[in-house]
Amino acid sequence: MFATPSPATMARPALRGWLGAVFAAFFIAGLGLASWMSRVPAVRDGLGLDTAQVGLLIFGLSSGSVIGLLIAAGLLGRLGARRAMMVSVSLTAVGLVLMGIGVSVAPSAPFVFVALAIFGIGIGSLDVMMNVEGAAAERAAGRTLMPLMHACFSLGTVVGALCGAAASALQVSVLWHLVAIAVVALITIVVTVRFIPAALTDSTTAGAPKQAWRERLQGSLAVWRDRTLLLIGVIVLGMTFAEGSANDWLALAAVDGHGFSNTDGAIVFGVFVAAMTVGRVVGGPILDRFGRVPVLRACAVVGIAGLLLFILAPSTPFIFVGIVLWGLGASLGFPVGMSAAADDAKNAAARVSAVAIIGYFAFLVGPPVLGLLGETWGILNALFLVLVLMVLAGLAAPAARPAASGALAARSRE
Repeated sequence: MFATPSPATMARPALRGWLGAVFAAFFIAGLGLASWMSRVPAVRDGLGLDTAQVGLLIFGLSSGSVIGLLIAAGLLGRLGARRAMMVSVSLTAVGLVLMGIGVSVAPSAPFVFVALAIFGIGIGSLDVMMNVEGAAAERAAGRTLMPLMHACFSLGTVVGALCGAAASALQVSVLWHLVAIAVVALITIVVTVRFIPAALTDSTTAGAPKQAWRERLQGSLAVWRDRTLLLIGVIVLGMTFAEGSANDWLALAAVDGHGFSNTDGAIVFGVFVAAMTVGRVVGGPILDRFGRVPVLRACAVVGIAGLLLFILAPSTPFIFVGIVLWGLGASLGFPVGMSAAADDAKNAAARVSAVAIIGYFAFLVGPPVLGLLGETWGILNALFLVLVLMVLAGLAAPAARPAASGALAARSRE
């Protein structure tokens, strides 16, 4: 076993290959997730489900994702990044194929539920692994790249959504569509994973023996007692809640709260996603120039201003300005949180897993909470909860201050 390579010991072509493999992993994750999401209407029709039953079906994906987050650190510790990522992508591909079979060949909601759980385990564990590898490659490169990696995930979701729309328009069955995506994912990871350094990027060091599973479990649980890590979790919780609430409720809030048409509501969501993507593409150089803490504080202020404009705007132009500011404000919280969690390379996998669990909690709990509040006080008023969480994220920003030395830490100073 070897220590994580440093800029001084790693050749530039090897570093480029490593970064390319990480970008590919982010793209695969986005592609797979959007491929499933784009065919939900076809899955519903193929299985003859109502809306409530679809919600129960999706719980299979949610529960599987949480399991994947919990086991990721152990897989990394036992198998190393190369083999662990192969296992995760293989589970993702198997889940996709089984979903297709459960919809198109032998329709069965329980079968698809299990397939979604397998898919979720693959996606959830891959989420941790690609963020751990991304943070390590970022340190080796000596500049901030995590936001761009997450922008690559967004690109994967766009491609996945477009492929899903094309498959639906051409009346391609769910089975053959998802089989094609599974093959693409497997080929991509087989080609690119060999460029990941043959090192364990979590709790192992040069020449150290592998830990027993009990020791890895204890290490994974111990990180939850780290106050700084929990504050990083607050940052991710607030920013992820801001992102997830827009994904689930923005279009409806524009329609029900501001009187937009359904088509205009879809355009509103498109503007938000575009702002998020732009924020992540340009975020790296900005973070290198000004540092994590000031940028996170600025993001919180921008996001709060955008939410207030969207909720209280007297006219349409102000609404769209608010949406753009909301998207820009929420864009960097999750990737910066992942980088900050992985600063301690010794326990990077366990720390990233913990912060990712907090982020997934926002995605899982946020939609129903806002729905209940919106039913009582209106969806626009319910969004004030998002504003409060963004305030807390801004206050917790100092927790993301880099503790490590080196080029990246110097550039990411407060």
